[in-house]
Amino acid sequence: MSAPGFGAGNPFANPAFLANPYPVYAMLRATSPVLRPPIPGYEGPGVAALTRYQDVESVLRDPRFSVDRTRAHVFQAFSDRFPRQLLLGPDGFRTMLMMDPPDHTRLRHLVNRVFTPRRVEERLRPRIEALVDELLAPVRERGELDLMRDFAEPLPAIVIAELLGVPAKDHRQFKAWSSELLAEGPARAFEPGAQERTAALFGRLREYMRGIVDERREAPGEDLISGMLEAQAERDALSEGELISTSLLLLIAGHETTTNLIGNGLLALLRNPDQLERLRREPGLLENAIEELLRYDSPVQATVRIATEDVALGGTTIPKDAVAVVLLGAANRDPAEFPEPDRLDLARENVRHLSFGLGTHFCLGAGLARLEARLAFRGLLALPKLALATEAPEYRPNPFLRGLRSLPVTIG
Repeated sequence: MSAPGFGAGNPFANPAFLANPYPVYAMLRATSPVLRPPIPGYEGPGVAALTRYQDVESVLRDPRFSVDRTRAHVFQAFSDRFPRQLLLGPDGFRTMLMMDPPDHTRLRHLVNRVFTPRRVEERLRPRIEALVDELLAPVRERGELDLMRDFAEPLPAIVIAELLGVPAKDHRQFKAWSSELLAEGPARAFEPGAQERTAALFGRLREYMRGIVDERREAPGEDLISGMLEAQAERDALSEGELISTSLLLLIAGHETTTNLIGNGLLALLRNPDQLERLRREPGLLENAIEELLRYDSPVQATVRIATEDVALGGTTIPKDAVAVVLLGAANRDPAEFPEPDRLDLARENVRHLSFGLGTHFCLGAGLARLEARLAFRGLLALPKLALATEAPEYRPNPFLRGLRSLPVTIG
């Protein structure tokens, strides 16, 4: 049996798609809004790719769709390629993102208090403002920067590291590890050797985080890992594996998506100079601008759900155990929901984008991401005469987590 490939013939692995997936999404919405692609060598419930806003919103809210990837028939059929033991083994990486209630509810409750709007605004704003100034100070002297390397990557990485209790000096190292891990996206997930590569990457990350947890156990602080250790000791609230996995999830997700929001957002502004200048003239638009940038070029382009029963949707039936690939990036450009969806409009009203998801699994760190983005763009907009230093920035290879490798920019 051959694996379900995402090879050279698949648009998701095409450099042109990575640079601009939105024409493909528009074509799918118009011709196959619930796409059931054939998988060579496989007969079963398979995959359904959803591109319309209404369908994506429906799946994200529907409890008949699970986040537990191990329920997917296609993953079970190709278990020799899918690293299933990473989710199920004693040292597995089974996180909140892959849990349904009540397990999801229990774990989310433990960390939710750290991300309340009041805590984020009062405790983290001063530190983020200081980091923005610190990172941009040498840029003003040089007159140029690689936005990703010099600013968009270190800013959220340092913030989440300090929040968790991870040494901020290690941010380059865990950024490199997470970037390597997330490169194992849909274009490579079923390649020969993918399971071994992924297991080795998780192993390095897990050992790193286990060392941090051991340090916090010996010397607790005011950080989130110390708080989870206290809950583990007092209430047996989570297992050791869950503690490690939750810490890793927050470390990776807490900086990757915000990094890409800043990178994708500034690129969109530089390619739409009328909107950039309007934002300079009307700084009160910034909060709404962040929502429009999230809609226009979402850092998270897709996620998956597993049907727990046959579900009628979009004029077809998604069978039990099928994988529903909900294309958030496509939904955010649906003209049925957003007039002129391919136009960046920082004053667009009622920007109900799906970039943070919906329902039970709405992004835990959405408030922190929004705050970091507002302060980051405020700092960047204070730089004079920003301009692109390349017409073709290179994108990272995972199309579901959309972000740039680098973004050279000149100043002044």
